[in-house]
Parts: sequence; C-alpha cells; structure tokens
Amino acid sequence: MRNAYIDQFPEEARVIRAALWSSFLALMIGGTLGLIQGLHRTNVLRFIPSQDYYTVLTAHGVLLVITFTIFFLVGIFTWAVTTSLDRGVKDIRFTWGWYAMMSLGTLLVGVSILGGVVDQIPMNADVLYTFYSPFQAHPAFYVGFVLFVVGTWLAGFDWFRTWWAWKKDNPDERIPLPTFMALTTMLFWYLSSIGVAISILAFLLPWSLGIIDSVNPLLTRTLFWFFGHPVVYFWLMPAYMLWYTMLPKLSGGKLFSDPLARVVFVLFLILSTPVGIHHQYLDPGIAEGFKFIAMTNTMFLLLPSLLTAFTVVASMEHGARQRGGEGYLSWLKALPWRDPAFTGMALAGLMFAAGGFSGMINAGLSINYLVHNSWWVVGHFHLTVGTAVALTFMAASYWFIPQLTGKEIWNRSLGLVQVVLWFIGMTFMSNAMHRAGLFGIPRRTAEPQYEGFSFDPAVGTVAEIDAQVALGAALLTLSVYLFITNMVLTTIGGSTSDAIPDNTYAGTLSGPEDSPAIIDNLKLWTSIAVVLVIIAYSLPLASIIDAGGLFGPGIDPWKPSVVVDPSLVLESVRGVMP
Repeated sequence: MRNAYIDQFPEEARVIRAALWSSFLALMIGGTLGLIQGLHRTNVLRFIPSQDYYTVLTAHGVLLVITFTIFFLVGIFTWAVTTSLDRGVKDIRFTWGWYAMMSLGTLLVGVSILGGVVDQIPMNADVLYTFYSPFQAHPAFYVGFVLFVVGTWLAGFDWFRTWWAWKKDNPDERIPLPTFMALTTMLFWYLSSIGVAISILAFLLPWSLGIIDSVNPLLTRTLFWFFGHPVVYFWLMPAYMLWYTMLPKLSGGKLFSDPLARVVFVLFLILSTPVGIHHQYLDPGIAEGFKFIAMTNTMFLLLPSLLTAFTVVASMEHGARQRGGEGYLSWLKALPWRDPAFTGMALAGLMFAAGGFSGMINAGLSINYLVHNSWWVVGHFHLTVGTAVALTFMAASYWFIPQLTGKEIWNRSLGLVQVVLWFIGMTFMSNAMHRAGLFGIPRRTAEPQYEGFSFDPAVGTVAEIDAQVALGAALLTLSVYLFITNMVLTTIGGSTSDAIPDNTYAGTLSGPEDSPAIIDNLKLWTSIAVVLVIIAYSLPLASIIDAGGLFGPGIDPWKPSVVVDPSLVLESVRGVMP
C-alpha cells in the first residue's frame, strides 16, 4: 500500500502544492528577467531601454530572492512539521489564510514594479531588492511587502501551535529534528524581520504617502540590513534541512549526528541577526568599532557551516558504504548520481562551499573595500541563494512533487540534465562575476562601461568575461524552463503510481538522546539571540539617530527613472581616486 505524503495529509498537500507552484512561477519569471539583464549588461542583446533595466533588476531580485525562496520555504516547512510530528495542522483554513495573504502581498508588489514599464499602471517601484531610502516606491510596494512578511509570521505561528498540540500529547519527547529546524528558523526570522517592519511602517510607507516629509537614509539602510543579511539564512535553512534529512536518505544511509544538526540551527538562531552592519563597511556614519563587532559576529557564522559540511559529507559517506562503496574517495562512485534529487542537492552543497570562501572576503573589514558594490558581490550571492538554495529546491522537488501529487516524475533523465546544466551555467557566470569584481566592474548598473575609462583584468579580457556571463545566463534560463516543463508534465500528465517511496526522512546514527535536553530549550537560545542583537545594534542606532535625527536632515526622494550621464559618474570617481 502506497504511503506518500498526499495519502497521509491530503489537505496539507494541497496547500504545499500551491506554495511550491507559487515558488516555481516566481522562479520562471525571475529567471527570464535575469537573462534579459545578463544580455543587456554584457551588450550581447539589448531590446529594452537602459532606464527600464532597473525595473527588470528590481523584479528579478524581489521574485527570486523573496518570492521564490520563501514560498518554497513555507511549503517545505509545512511538510517538515506535519511529517515529523505525524499530525496535521490545527486548522487548515488558517493555513490557507496565510498563504492567501502572502499571495496578495506578492501581487501588490509585482504590480507596483510592473508600473515602471507599463504606462497604464500609475505606480513605480524601481527601488531594487535593497529598497532603503533615498529610493522611494509607490505605497502599494510597501503594503504588499508588509502583507507578505505578516503572512510568513502567521505561517510560523501555524507550525508553533501544531507543535504545542503535539507537545501536550508527548510531554517527555524531544522535538523531532525537522520540526526543531523549522521552529528555530522562524524564531530568528521573527527577530530579524522586526528591522524591515520598523523601516517600512515607521518611515518608508509614511514617507511614500506624504505623511512625513523626510527620512534618515542611514537609519533606514541600517534597519534594512538588520533584516537583509539574516534573510540569507532564512532562505538557506530549508536547504540545510533538506541536506540533513534527505541527502542521507537518498544516499542510502543515515544522518551522522542529530545533536550536531541541532547545534547548527541553534548557532544560526543566535548569530544570524547581529551581523547586518558588515554590509555597511563603507558607510561613514557608522563607527569602525561597530563594524569590527559585526565582522567578528559574521566570522563566527563559519562554524555552523563547517559543522554542516562535516556532518552532511559523513552522512553521505555512510550511505555510500552501505551501498558497497570502499576506499578513501572511491566510495563517491557508489552514490546515486543518476538521481536528479541527490545529484542536484550534492552539487548545490559543493557550490555553497565555494560561496563560503567568497563570503569570507565580503565579511572582512578591510578586504571588503576591494570588492564592495562590484560584480564580485553578485557572483557571491549567485553561489549562495542562486545555487545552494535554488538548486537544492529544484532538486528536492523531484522527490517532493511525487509525494504531493501521487504521480511519478515525467522524465527523470531530463531532471538530471537540468540540475547538471544549472551547475555548469552557474560555474561560468559566477566565475566571471567574481573575476570582474576583482578589477572593479560595478554592480547595479545597466551601463558598466564608461567612455574614456577601461577595466584591465589580470587574466583574460572584459569581452571574455562578458561572454561567460551571457553564456551562463542562457544556460541557467534553459535549465529553469526544463525544470518547469518537467514539473508541469508531471502534474498534469504524469501517471499515478503505487511505486512512490514512503514519506519518510533520514534516520540517525546518533539520535537526540545523545545530546543534553537543554539544546531543545528554545526560550533560552532566543533570549541569548535578543541580548546579542541589543549589544550589536543599540549603540549604532542611537549614534545614527543622534547624528542625523529620527527623520533625517531633509532629503528629496530619488527617482530611479532618471537617466544619469555616465561621464558625470566617471568624473566623480576620478575625483576620489588617488
């Protein structure tokens, strides 16, 4: 008898399918816009005006960085909580409610961005993903973002109350690992998203509505990065959860250590939020001492990533040896490389290791100056959210969609081609972007080449780098469409099967009983996280307000549709260069 997720939790399966398809739609649109950007910036093919590039850039960032990732997260965490607790959500109508709120918020944000290129829509939100002042968006953009975030808060409450109900029936049991991961992730999301909530509700939305005349740009920027860096881990945590719970299972073995996995998520809860100022090393209004504290906190985040690398690779090795693998490295050949779910997640983890190395450069207080606001940064987050997260989500879908539909994947060989194609495309693009950043090619601009100024790479040429970016963008977009095709044909044309694997996750070699119960004390770890946030942010925020006022000295909103003469930018750059 088949025991797929849809057989156990048919109502929850409908919500998760809706969330995942919302995620896939955002991926398809955002990926297409990414191709337009890549071809435009590299001057391979231009069919939009350069001023519209910033509308495309905003939509690409918001759809992929926020919509795609978080819709997938709420779907996969709903699976994690219900599966590991073996009980459905308390009220499915409440679950549909937060999904509807997130969808409405996405619609408002999307329409307001679309107004940048559609004259019939009287809105504009060309504010990029980093939407702090002096950029000003239409109020609908901010209202939509608030609705989306509140929807995620309600989703977390849904999971917490499902756990509370389970705890009443199982008072002496340890929190199952997938539920533990979902709850700790939501706790630091609640903490970190306070920053963007204050920024929008107290400053940006009233400013956009004309209720207040001015805002303090440094204050809204700092509040954004209070949220903006922790959101990276909000995307990453469901990928980590899948690496811990699914990769060992797909490998044919068990998770090496449940306690180590819990420690990793506790460390992320504690350390994820008090690090945002490392995005502001070049902001003159923040004292160097505060930046040093942020750098130190950021470097501590290497620890959970290194623990994850050890635990996940050890788990994969255990699985390979269960399948007959031998030797120091030849056991790798015994892993199920023909399975797109396994291969995609394994390649995503490999890319994340590379992203970790470039992330250490971003986190360094002095060396960051060399790559700040260059294409290096874009290359870095295409390795992290663009591969570690995105490729993991796509790969995992080859296991989850059959669980949610009861149908086998339409073409698993195509799925294998798709995940490998993404890996190859990102290798070309991210490599070129990192190299471009080392010799100063800027990010966030439709016109990276200035008249009378040339970039001189140490190796290769700018034309070769542009060609790699364009090729990578084309391969990535093709990979997206192969993925969407496979998902659509599976859903509407796939055959119902009784051969779908049971809805389970990996067992453990070392279980929760091998760790002290204090690890499950969520109140303790949350309290420590709050204290660290207060230490990291209270004095910098007080200093910013004292220097610039709560609402700033008075500024005019920046209108992103204005085209800036590149020669003026060049003269400004020359004026500050030695």
